Amino acid sequence: MSGPAHFKLRLHVAGNAPNSARAIANLHALCQKHLPERHEIEIVDVLREPGRALADHVLMTPLLVKLSPAPVCKIVGNLSETPPVLEALGLPSLTR
Repeated sequence: MSGPAHFKLRLHVAGNAPNSARAIANLHALCQKHLPERHEIEIVDVLREPGRALADHVLMTPLLVKLSPAPVCKIVGNLSETPPVLEALGLPSLTR
C-alpha cells in the first residue's frame, strides 16, 4: 500500500503581473495547507520562456497544470477561490 499521492504542479505566469504574483502566493499557501511535503511546484514565466508556453499550449495566464497524479487538469486564474481549485485537483475541501 502506498502513501498519499505526490502532486506535480506547473504554474505558467506572465512576469510580475499582479494576477501572476497572486497565483504564485495562493498556490504556495494552498500546497502548504493541503499538500504538505507531498507537492512539487514548477513556475514557468511565459515572457522568459515563450517556447515553453507554445509547447504547453498556454493561451492565457496564470495557468496551473496538475501533471500528476492523473488525470492532467488545467486551472486558469489567480487560484483565489480555494474550494473549486481543490475540487479540480481532486482534493477534498475542508470548507464545505
